Amino acid sequence: GRDGSQGDLAEPERHVKRLGAMPALHIAGKTAMNHLRALTAKFKPQNVKRLTQHNAAMRAVSQNRHSAPGALEPFLNGSNSNYLEEMYDAWLANPKSVHKSWDTFFQNSSVNAPPAVAHSQSRTQISARADKIVADHLAVQSLIRAYQIRGHHVADLDPLGILHADLDSTIPFDLITSIDKLGYYGLHESDLDKVFRLPTTTFIGGNEPAISLREILKRLENTYCRHIGLEFMFINDGDQCQWIREKFETPGILKFTNKEKRRLLARLIRSTRFEEFLARKWSSEKRFGVEGCEVLIPALKTIIDVSISKGVDDVIMGMPHRGRLNVLANVIRKDLEQIFCQFDPKLEASEEGSGDVKYHLGVYHERINRTTNKQITMSLMANPSHLEAVNPVVQGKTKAVQFYRGDTTGQKVMSILLHGDAAFAGQGIVYETFHLSDLPSYTTYGTIHVVVNNQIGFTTDPRMARSSPYPTDVARVVNAPIFHVNSDDPEAVIYVCKVAAEWRNTYNKDVVIDLVCYRKRGHNEMDEPMFTQPLMYKQIQQQVPVLKKYADKLISEGVLTLQEYEEEVAGYDKICEEAYTRSKDEKILEIKEWLDSPWPGFFAPSGDPKSMTCAPTGLPVETLQHIGNVASSVPIEDFTIHRGLSRILKGRAAMIKDQMVDWALAEYMAFGSLLKDGIHVRLSGQDVERGTFSHRHHVLHNQDIDKKTCVPMNHLWPDQALYTVCNSSLSEFGVLGFELGFAMANPNALVCWEAQFGDFNNTAQCILDQFISSGQTKWVRNNGIVLLLPHGMEGMGPEHSSARPERFLQMCNEDSDIYPDYTEEFEVTQLFDCNWIIVNCSTPANYFHALRRQILLPFRKPLIIFTPKSLLRHPEAKSHFDEIKTGTEFQRIIPDEGLAAQNPNDVKRLIFCAGKVYYELAKERVNRKLEKEVAIIRLEQISPFPFDLLKVELNKYPDAELVWCQEEHKNIGYYDYVRPRFRVTVQFKRPVWYVGRDPSPAPATGNKNTHLTELQDLLDMSFNLKAFKDLKF
Repeated sequence: GRDGSQGDLAEPERHVKRLGAMPALHIAGKTAMNHLRALTAKFKPQNVKRLTQHNAAMRAVSQNRHSAPGALEPFLNGSNSNYLEEMYDAWLANPKSVHKSWDTFFQNSSVNAPPAVAHSQSRTQISARADKIVADHLAVQSLIRAYQIRGHHVADLDPLGILHADLDSTIPFDLITSIDKLGYYGLHESDLDKVFRLPTTTFIGGNEPAISLREILKRLENTYCRHIGLEFMFINDGDQCQWIREKFETPGILKFTNKEKRRLLARLIRSTRFEEFLARKWSSEKRFGVEGCEVLIPALKTIIDVSISKGVDDVIMGMPHRGRLNVLANVIRKDLEQIFCQFDPKLEASEEGSGDVKYHLGVYHERINRTTNKQITMSLMANPSHLEAVNPVVQGKTKAVQFYRGDTTGQKVMSILLHGDAAFAGQGIVYETFHLSDLPSYTTYGTIHVVVNNQIGFTTDPRMARSSPYPTDVARVVNAPIFHVNSDDPEAVIYVCKVAAEWRNTYNKDVVIDLVCYRKRGHNEMDEPMFTQPLMYKQIQQQVPVLKKYADKLISEGVLTLQEYEEEVAGYDKICEEAYTRSKDEKILEIKEWLDSPWPGFFAPSGDPKSMTCAPTGLPVETLQHIGNVASSVPIEDFTIHRGLSRILKGRAAMIKDQMVDWALAEYMAFGSLLKDGIHVRLSGQDVERGTFSHRHHVLHNQDIDKKTCVPMNHLWPDQALYTVCNSSLSEFGVLGFELGFAMANPNALVCWEAQFGDFNNTAQCILDQFISSGQTKWVRNNGIVLLLPHGMEGMGPEHSSARPERFLQMCNEDSDIYPDYTEEFEVTQLFDCNWIIVNCSTPANYFHALRRQILLPFRKPLIIFTPKSLLRHPEAKSHFDEIKTGTEFQRIIPDEGLAAQNPNDVKRLIFCAGKVYYELAKERVNRKLEKEVAIIRLEQISPFPFDLLKVELNKYPDAELVWCQEEHKNIGYYDYVRPRFRVTVQFKRPVWYVGRDPSPAPATGNKNTHLTELQDLLDMSFNLKAFKDLKF
């Protein structure tokens, strides 16, 4: 077809079986194939391809037909022809003596033929008429399918009547838009009143098995070419196609009671009058109103009403700024005065932080749904201006709420996502989010997508904004049905929303509603759209508002009177005025009133942490031993693992026996201990189950039985929390956003996202910038997500070396020019005041403590961990149980404990570093026998900067030359962050020299020899004690 649709190819058997109801087709399937080949000659050349598809269908079911074996015979020859003549003779004698299908067949074939003439017809005549009847029925079936597949292309979708929603004015050749086009199917105007039996793949007949061609065309037009355009025939599930056909094709299905019409009108009044009220009161303010798509509010409320009636009681929504205030007021039912006071320029913020503009704020609200009288929870997620970026965040939070409530089918918790047409087509995150929709650890069991299709971007025409016919075509990749609807037909919109909610409840799959509408004003209320779309906006200025159209319609139908309508309008206007009066009393903006993900009981009633201390992170040796034993074994019987994995487990067992842990075991200890305490642990990302570097192996695979796996972490304790480890799709933006949303739902969970290599985190830069680093200051929203970013210069090239620590450090809110006041709670206070925590652990023990501290803190902050690669198997990068047992804790710095520390006054150079380079420095120091002259201190927590501990170390080595050494290039890594802080700590009295690679636009070289040369140069410089002699800082 023109739209590339294959039709519902999953249903060939249904097509043939229905045709099998025609008596002439009660023959062998293979015989029918020969007949169909002959029939192709009767059709126009362009029809041969279409009939060939039917041939394929026949061939597919020929083995299932009830014909006797034997040689093939021509259609209606031999026994089949004799059988037909016998049935015809019986019908002539008594029409009631044969089955009603035969009666219809012979009535159609004998029109205007006298009984005697009919009785004497030869086999050839009978065969010719039968050929014509079969061909006509096949043609009608093809015609019906053409409307099902392509009818949406000619649907009346644009309320302005000036654009084609599919960007194409071409009319599909196989749709009967004029009588002469019947000839395409071998039909003629004289066939319009001929009665045709309908296939099982349509419901246009209702209870009638056969109707006239004229009525068929009329009903197809009404279903597929009016104000609703349906795209669903690409779905490769026959039952789902049938379900949709029945919902839309059944005659009279689009009917509403007077009560339903009045409710719809009342919701339209609220939607429209709210926008008009804002326009009157704040005409010069940006509010991104929904004018031109006022039907959005009743549409959303219908989706919610129907979903609640099916059992849903928690709805999580994400949307852009257009229409957001109206949704807050009339869908979420946020207090109007709290919305109106946002327009007051004198309103002060009560909390620290930047806050955000009113059309970005989220909200969480519990209320009674008036239609169902059920208690529901609704939340609208806060979002930035980065359109569509909130999509995976909503999905992640929805998945989390479903998980904690044990909702394994999405019957209690659901998500609704709103989109703009230009963003839905243009933003890649839409595609990434769709591809999470059916993955086991990411599915939310169906999301309802509502596209507010303004038919324009900011100033960009659709034909310049997308290459696809519709903005919604991206949804086809996941077999989501797409319902286009003219927003100026409120009843059609409401019916489509009802079906969409029922679809999600029935199939737990995504569905898209495309509300084709217009934007009454510019991109915002201050913008002038006539500059770029003069014709469109001339039409918009003449457009009758949908509220007036629908009110006039209902008044003319006698559903209500003009007086009743005016009273309804006046009633809502009064509500707005009263709320406006109350809003003037609001002097302080309580940002926490706009929190979209509250954590009841986690904080004190004031919103502050319940304490400013952190519980110890060490564990009893017995606990460590138990977790280690499980980590080094297969906890279920008759499970065959890979021989290489057996060696790994034996190695782990040996380490546990020696009370040692490497990186993988330290992580196992941290995760396992949290599970014991009832803390859910979720690890997500590309290849995390095994680990990019084959070190983790948290999911064991049976080597003899496909898809049989074991997760030992879930066999630690009888009543432990569940451990979820899941390989993600090859996405950073979408998956990190998802995990961020998951972490929002519950503070008592450790949610980790690991990049395949830290370098790839920049694909998710929007999530990092707009949500993670700034989320708390904008939206007063704590989040404890953990990012694991493999980082280190290993000679693997510019895309497998650097997690770009400088970018994370640049976004830290810490003041580099002020030495902070020290208090007893300095460490925890620093963490509380920061916007995120950044560490680069050089030991497995510190990694263990960092993970456990993340949960034991009395608040939540994002944690960025630059994780190692080569250190995963480095013989020196191991920790003893003594470093993680009870009484131990995270070390913000690791001081030198060697010979240099024993005689600090003799130390000539004090090197500070972070991460893997420590091991290279330590080895080189031994090789050069400089253990007494050079001390090395590791900075484990980069931010917040450990001013207090470093000051102690700096004072300990009063005569030492200070050097910051890093393996990264000078403009990359930590140097620009640590330099001003070191200078403040030493009060600008001692220089801090740089040792490392020279500045570079690329993070690393791709040449192995160059890499090694650069490494040796920085090692030489580190231990050349005369390198900075006579230099000025």
